[in-house]
Amino acid sequence: MEKKKKIVQHRPKSFYIKKYLTILVGAIIAAIGLELFLIPNEVIDGGVVGISIMMSSITGMSLGIFLVLLNLPFLYLGYKQIGKNFAIATLIAICLLSLWSFVFGSFPKVTDDPFLAAIFGGIVDGLGVGLIIRAGGSLDGTEIVAIIMDKKSVFSVGEVVMFINLFILSAAGLLYGWDKAMYSLVAYFVISKMIDVVIKGLDESYAVMIVTNEHEEITSALNDRLGRGVTLLHGAGGYTGESKEVLYCVVTRLEVDKLKEIVLEKDESAFVTINVVHDIVGGRFKKKAIH
Repeated sequence: MEKKKKIVQHRPKSFYIKKYLTILVGAIIAAIGLELFLIPNEVIDGGVVGISIMMSSITGMSLGIFLVLLNLPFLYLGYKQIGKNFAIATLIAICLLSLWSFVFGSFPKVTDDPFLAAIFGGIVDGLGVGLIIRAGGSLDGTEIVAIIMDKKSVFSVGEVVMFINLFILSAAGLLYGWDKAMYSLVAYFVISKMIDVVIKGLDESYAVMIVTNEHEEITSALNDRLGRGVTLLHGAGGYTGESKEVLYCVVTRLEVDKLKEIVLEKDESAFVTINVVHDIVGGRFKKKAIH
């Protein structure tokens, strides 16, 4: 009996250069958000970063030390449960954030207004964290716990992270005062939204499924008027058994309304479902203008 050969995927050097340059840039941006906006105004992020900020404030020790020490157990979990590449990328991201936090720690803060610090610090920090996540790493051990618990419990990643952060923000209220805890909650909300923008992109794409009896006309119209390719799937009604053609197409956010207009113009009884696409790999999909 022949043994199955293990397939080893060799990525080009350019892939790793781009990956770790993105992590470097993300760590610099995140450190700016923390050290020039959030930390000087006693506004914290969630997760291990938030705990590290509070520990640094209590002990007077460098933030970078706590970022590395508190994340070590989670890194081990990530290595065991998620994979080596993720653990390496996360370790590098944490070390870089610790380094740049030390560098920017001596810089003067940008604003004394905690609300402005929460908003703009959240935007800057979220941008940096989003770049790191997009490159395959992480800055926060609680996310690793959430990913593992998502596989072994009924709770989603978002629910686990929010549950953990409720305790962390409550601790911030006891340490800095409840007004600062509320500013921290605002910052956490802005950071999470900014991460979504970076990961998903400003111009989201949508997958569209169209069940219709006028598939030829709709396909032709989508090709001609939107410049979009269409995949034809053969199906049947579950109740009637009648043959149905299902069209599959990917469009940008700006093209969704135009697509619905085209479909209903050709077939008023068409059934259309539209879902957000978080990423597209391969194919010939490109952002195009509506015409």
